[in-house]
Amino acid sequence: MTRLMAAMMILALAAAPALAQERRCGWLQNPGPANWYLEDRDGQWVLWTQGRAMPPGMLPVTGMTGQDWVRPLGNYGYGCACLTIVADPATGIVTRIDEARQWPIARCEADRALPAPR
Repeated sequence: MTRLMAAMMILALAAAPALAQERRCGWLQNPGPANWYLEDRDGQWVLWTQGRAMPPGMLPVTGMTGQDWVRPLGNYGYGCACLTIVADPATGIVTRIDEARQWPIARCEADRALPAPR
């Protein structure tokens, strides 16, 4: 029975999508309370949304609103950042943030591969 369980676990792990650490750079967006996204040339990465637990490493990201931050929505807005993340490629949901660095807004504005911030 133990061998059967071990074999089933190995098969389940082999079938699961691999979550790899990636460096993603683009528009860091906070359109409302507890809603954070990163939009890069490949699409949108969901960092944190209301009702979902804050992923490990998110706290430094929430501190990036002090300078070089555009606030078209009162307290909410967007900036430019580069994050090292672990995300589910099928859903775009980030499960961990290993590094977060804010960039000047001009850097994202100059990148023609990035969509305009929303």
